[in-house]
Amino acid sequence: MSVRLKLTLSYAGFLMLAGFLLLAAVWVFLLRYVPDEWPALLGIAPNRQLLVHAFTPAAAIVLLVLLVLGLLGGWVLAGRMLAPLARITDATRLAANGSLAHRIRLGGPPDEFRELADAFDTMLSRLDAHVAEQQRFAANASHELRTPLAITKTLLDVARSSPSPPDRELLDRLHAVNVRAIDLTEALLVMSRAGRRTFEREPVDLSLLAEEATETLLPLAEKHGVTVETRGDVAATSGSPALLLQLTTNLVHNAIVHNLPGRGGVWVATRTRPDGVVLEVENTGERLAPELAARLTEPFARGTSRISADHAGVGLGLAIARTITEAHDGTLTLTPYPAGGIRVTVELPLDRSSGIRRAAAPA
Repeated sequence: MSVRLKLTLSYAGFLMLAGFLLLAAVWVFLLRYVPDEWPALLGIAPNRQLLVHAFTPAAAIVLLVLLVLGLLGGWVLAGRMLAPLARITDATRLAANGSLAHRIRLGGPPDEFRELADAFDTMLSRLDAHVAEQQRFAANASHELRTPLAITKTLLDVARSSPSPPDRELLDRLHAVNVRAIDLTEALLVMSRAGRRTFEREPVDLSLLAEEATETLLPLAEKHGVTVETRGDVAATSGSPALLLQLTTNLVHNAIVHNLPGRGGVWVATRTRPDGVVLEVENTGERLAPELAARLTEPFARGTSRISADHAGVGLGLAIARTITEAHDGTLTLTPYPAGGIRVTVELPLDRSSGIRRAAAPA
């Protein structure tokens, strides 16, 4: 049976039960308060036997009328109550067929159906945005992977057609193109691993990861003439130490490379809030438009004015950082400064059960 039919039978059954109880109450009242011999009223002297003959057919007619009204009224009311559910079902079928642009936009008072429809619309919006992002990512990844492969093919064709052995410059160019393709492939694998959340969570101190990342990238900072400062307290969270180190390293590397050569600075800080931990990476640099900063976490998005000649990268540094942050139930925010430079803020859940403590510095 359909839900509408079940509701109709339920309405009719409850109405019949209520009518039966009401008639039973009337019958008990009459039996209790009507004596066998009643003083003549309008020339009639009723007794219990006559009352039974008069009451029973009327009660049966009343119950029959209640049954008909319960079925008809229950069918109509059930249809009106289930109409929003039918709209949600239609939207679900459209979404299953690939139409994610449809929205229910259910009106009326804020009841349970309205909340369900609004939640479904929100889910469709997120799915639509996610699918569009994945399509852009697939197109960009195909383009980015095709470029080094096409360059490699061209260089190999030149080497094959040349009668002399390949020179050193050609080999260096092949090596650089191959390294770029490998870096891009590894970056895609990191994004895929983080997006699937197939890692085990462990207690992690972000302040230690920040120190490790800055020490690793210190030679790169010295090469670019950029000073790096690290400060902060213990920031205990939980997650994959390898992925969170990758996140921190990407942010610090991005801050060093996209900076003011010879006079830039990078500041890495961690702190704890009542509801979470924060990792902040600030750097000097050229002025960024807010609309450009908002797109920097998209895969393969680059600000052309921020790419240095020798460290263009593969365009996945901030995209990987965002993916790792979201995989750890956190948020990543980019805040460009009006005078130039940017601040990247990563907020992650606080791990109160980790028991991480920073050892006291020796006197």
